[in-house]
Amino acid sequence: MKRGDGEMKMKALVIDGPRSAAVREVPVPRARPGEIVVRVLRAGICGTDIHIYNGEYLSPYPIIPGHEFSGVVVEVGEGAEQFREGDRVAADPNLSCGSCRFCLSGRANHCERWDAIGVTLPGAMAEYVALPAALAMRLPDRLSFAEGALIEPAACVVQALRRLKPETGDRALLLGAGAMGQQWVQALARSGVSELVVVDLAPEKLEMAAAWGATRTVAADRMTGELEDRRGKDGFEIVIDTTGVPQVIENSFQYLGPCGRYVQFGVTTEEATVALRTFGLYQMEWTLIGSMALNHTFAPALAWLEAGRLSVGHLVTRELSLEGALDFFRGDRRSSDMKVQISFE
Repeated sequence: MKRGDGEMKMKALVIDGPRSAAVREVPVPRARPGEIVVRVLRAGICGTDIHIYNGEYLSPYPIIPGHEFSGVVVEVGEGAEQFREGDRVAADPNLSCGSCRFCLSGRANHCERWDAIGVTLPGAMAEYVALPAALAMRLPDRLSFAEGALIEPAACVVQALRRLKPETGDRALLLGAGAMGQQWVQALARSGVSELVVVDLAPEKLEMAAAWGATRTVAADRMTGELEDRRGKDGFEIVIDTTGVPQVIENSFQYLGPCGRYVQFGVTTEEATVALRTFGLYQMEWTLIGSMALNHTFAPALAWLEAGRLSVGHLVTRELSLEGALDFFRGDRRSSDMKVQISFE
């Protein structure tokens, strides 16, 4: 942070439009009533951020992305005195009005006046970010800033689990073993499923899934042959997609058994479509579940991480500067990447 032309400046990654971004100096935010300003120490790069960069999401431009973050409070606005300068915090990035029909019926992630830090409001891919104090939670000493920036993704898994309601003994097929898929592996293993088959392209990701709770792993290019006997009536009670790839999604329904539940967790582009055999939906009595973001599940996710019931630190495979993150957006990505974070530490 430095002073220029009478105001404090900071470095931020700014997306100006589809596939157009730069690291530049912008004004440091100030805390308005009810807000705090956080010096960002870690900011995760999410698949949604890539969609924003590619022009495939609902974000306005220009936008500073970054909705997975942790840091230290540096300014406390009037009415936010529950925090002090120096507090270690992470935050739910979603703002809801609390008074529309969706908020009043427990569906705040569909709020009619919804906003989100890093999606529609300036985010945490910057040295500082301002946010309503009501969204922040103190980070326990046992959790690192890297882990703190993974509470938001974990909260998305908790939200999806609440919608899915896995039953003891269910057999599950998980498509995708990236950073989100790995959290699903642990969550499902602790939720009572009897069988957990994980599919991915990368051998190292499958090895990690096996170490953390998968009962079987299958290379994506061998899926058709290895799961030949798991179609139709012999299919899984649960099928979850974390890839967001339409071809993978469309192919997955053949592995959904009678009364099976399908969860669309991976984010696709807004225009993506898949073909679904509607007689199969009728005959097999499938339940199709979408799960978007989180919905008052940040605190449960934080409790899960604090208790060590969900481990996430090992998922961070690369730490980048803002300039390195810009290269990442432009295509410097690897098949071995799990969670990539921007580090200001």
